[in-house]
Amino acid sequence: MNERLAPGPDGATGFWLDDTGHHTWLKANAVRQFAFFSASLRNGPGFHILGQNGAPLPDNTQELITTTRLVHSYALAKQVGYADADRIIDQGMAYLKSHHHDPVHGGYIWSLDGDTIVEGKKLAYGHAFVLLAASSAKMAGHPDADAMLADVSEILGKHFWEEDAGLFADEWNRDWSPFSAYRGMNANMHGVEALLTAFEATKQCVYLQRAGRILSFFTEKIAPAAGWRLPEHYTKAWAPDRAYAGDPMFRPAGTTPGHSFEMGRLLLQHWDLCGRPETDAPKRARHLIETALADAWRDDGGFAYTLGFDGRVGVSARYWWPVTEAIGAIASLIKLERRAADEIWYRRLWHFANAHFIDHERGGWFPEIDESGAAAHTIFRGKPDIYHAVQACIFPQAKGLSNQILELGAGLKRAPADI
Repeated sequence: MNERLAPGPDGATGFWLDDTGHHTWLKANAVRQFAFFSASLRNGPGFHILGQNGAPLPDNTQELITTTRLVHSYALAKQVGYADADRIIDQGMAYLKSHHHDPVHGGYIWSLDGDTIVEGKKLAYGHAFVLLAASSAKMAGHPDADAMLADVSEILGKHFWEEDAGLFADEWNRDWSPFSAYRGMNANMHGVEALLTAFEATKQCVYLQRAGRILSFFTEKIAPAAGWRLPEHYTKAWAPDRAYAGDPMFRPAGTTPGHSFEMGRLLLQHWDLCGRPETDAPKRARHLIETALADAWRDDGGFAYTLGFDGRVGVSARYWWPVTEAIGAIASLIKLERRAADEIWYRRLWHFANAHFIDHERGGWFPEIDESGAAAHTIFRGKPDIYHAVQACIFPQAKGLSNQILELGAGLKRAPADI
């Protein structure tokens, strides 16, 4: 790690966000990620999933989040001057149109193996990422972005948006017939992320308004009544379903502190895009973020994956993405006001990520570590995506609280030699 970043979090002065050496290090880490995941490109349609060493895995199944997150991430790369971003943006946008898009029923299919549909369900979570990818591609100047943005916006409005509740329903069969009454926070949180990016790309107020309604439900109604620990799962009537225990990885029981970091950052972004009105949004964001930090940080570092509704650890496993999201959330708080306690957390998080998650030998980040702090391989295939970790490097560099980062300019064309 750059020597300028070496002092421990408890004995340093100043703020890393004001330090040019820190920004140089962030850019270098982003470049290494962009270079590593460039190997995702196939000779034909779609992308490879990469193993720990960067070689393609033999499984050809490609999920919608793989395609969309690559498009979004390399659209960010193009905005900040990375020289080789267009190939992945172009390939991803083409694959979304030729394969994920459902020519029979409309909407976007979850997963494919070549031309064969593996899972045809229509998920709000996946469609939110299509909106995110199309919006980011538009900001990066892609010629197909407007059409895709209009298409997915129509689908989200027609099939997923529940106007009375001001929230997104979750899932349908491929033909839009119902198969579940499940409602969840995760799809809505990523819906906010996509809606805010769509607003930045188009300046159409409907996106900002819908994002605000979702945020109001979770951060004004739900969070204060739940001790600032956000329930993940809901009934069709949008009452918290505390007994729900679905997929232990993607719909785990209890609460997921990593999502509190994301929701807090998105709440600040929405407040900023609204012109910073006289509301308590910054206070709500801080409640969410600080509660998750206090509850989930383990004594040996890293965040427990899930918590009970009382804040006690549920699943103690440590993954990379809660650390990256905490970095983004704390960076937003520091941009808003300089507090020493926030700087301590910011440095602590980067020191831990640098020591345990960043793969300094091959590039990318390890998605999971074991009890000893070494890379583990029990849940994820290879290195599953670039999205979380590269945003942790890019978003702290933006001057404002929003994700509009064009103001950063060029500077990611090659990595410094001292990475």
